[in-house]
Amino acid sequence: MDQRFEQLKGWLTAVLPQQPGFSGDEWQLEPVSGDASFRRYFRAVTPEQSWIAVDAPPEKEDSRPFIAVAEALAQHAVAVPEIHASDLEQGFMLLSDLGDELYLGRLNGASVDQLYAEALQSLLLIQACPGLLQGELPQYDEPLLKREVELFREWFLQGLLQLTLSPREQQQLDHLFAVLIAAALEQPRVFVHRDYHSRNLMYRPDDAPGVIDFQDAVYGPVTYDLVSLLRDCYIAWPAEQVYGWVEAFRLSLLAQGQPVADSQQFKRWFDLMGAQRHLKAIGIFARLKLRDDKQGYLSDIPRTLHYLLLELPVDQQLRDVNDWLQNRVIPAMADSGYWSDVELKQWLAR
Repeated sequence: MDQRFEQLKGWLTAVLPQQPGFSGDEWQLEPVSGDASFRRYFRAVTPEQSWIAVDAPPEKEDSRPFIAVAEALAQHAVAVPEIHASDLEQGFMLLSDLGDELYLGRLNGASVDQLYAEALQSLLLIQACPGLLQGELPQYDEPLLKREVELFREWFLQGLLQLTLSPREQQQLDHLFAVLIAAALEQPRVFVHRDYHSRNLMYRPDDAPGVIDFQDAVYGPVTYDLVSLLRDCYIAWPAEQVYGWVEAFRLSLLAQGQPVADSQQFKRWFDLMGAQRHLKAIGIFARLKLRDDKQGYLSDIPRTLHYLLLELPVDQQLRDVNDWLQNRVIPAMADSGYWSDVELKQWLAR
């Protein structure tokens, strides 16, 4: 018996009749999805209306940041779910329903320019979220950036691939991490969603994308959410097209009076920020497999490592690391049995 599910149903029995638009006693609770955390999502459906019910066990998930960030973004015209009810002691929330169509399922060669234009417009609103929230957001500082990149060493290299790293290889990784963290810290700082990509944007016809999964927001580098969207771990686009979107976003920031770098420097920030994020993502995907038995994320690792192979050569100091990935890590991936030759050749061929 799923005790949490039964508790959620009991809470909704009391909460739903208080919601505008609720009529009668007939409603159903349907699973929507889980995610990479311990949260679960359900759709509470009546014949006339629907809501999203969230189960976030309080001993594992703190829902207070979600509520605080949702309220701040809503006040700044970002399309986030409205919070109709919450019980933080039990870890339940009732949200407005932004639909069930992810950006990921709508993106293709014909639609991507328009969809990304809308997503980038929403990102401008997010980044400009009022300064009063800055003091309440965690800082994307050196310790946090360091903890994130260390996931690559701990969970992917040593955990998933079972590599024994030599002192020289450890030093090489330390140097890589230091370069990436320094590049992140020198950027202008803004409100950062921290997971702004095609699985956290809801497609809404003739409207701005719905933005979800923002509870880990921080105050940090200007290119972080940009690279999350444009070098998405779940879908890839040609480099020339990506850099065109990057430059268009930079010009939008300039038009708003934001202090940003010239085109070359902004592009370098974008690439090195991408390398930091993709190291973290690979580590998280490996951890999801090893710790949480969520194997499906392994298929996203070759694409994400492919991004690293594009990003690291932009800095002369990191080209040796790029060669090391090609000559040491990719062969270990091939030997591991986790990926087919087709998957590896698609993304990781020289």
